Amino acid sequence: MVTIQFVPYSEIEQLSSLGRIRKLLNIAKQNKIVLLQGKLKRDEETELIKVTMEEINKEFKGIELAVVNPTSTKATGFQKFKNSMVGALLGDRQGITIIGPANIVKSIKKDPNKIELYTKELRKQRKKRKK
Repeated sequence: MVTIQFVPYSEIEQLSSLGRIRKLLNIAKQNKIVLLQGKLKRDEETELIKVTMEEINKEFKGIELAVVNPTSTKATGFQKFKNSMVGALLGDRQGITIIGPANIVKSIKKDPNKIELYTKELRKQRKKRKK
């Protein structure tokens, strides 16, 4: 079973950069896929990857990360202006960030129309009965 936990941006907004990273990483370490409203800052993404690399062990294999930003490359002059105004008002709340534990998420692929999240097949070993 795959668990997805939605995290609204308002839940991490008041946290420090390290607090945001710790909160999101702790959720991923619980074998949950994080669906974050908005995005982290570039330096926070870098730090998230750095902290993740330091914490890899037998139980925690790392994370897969993808950021989807809604900005349109085909926007006209007025649409670009409108998008920049929305960006100025909402800041890092635009877009969506997906963070998944590497032992569950095989890969995340994105294109303009969809996001494909491939999960690994989790197999539990069953004990053989003795007859």
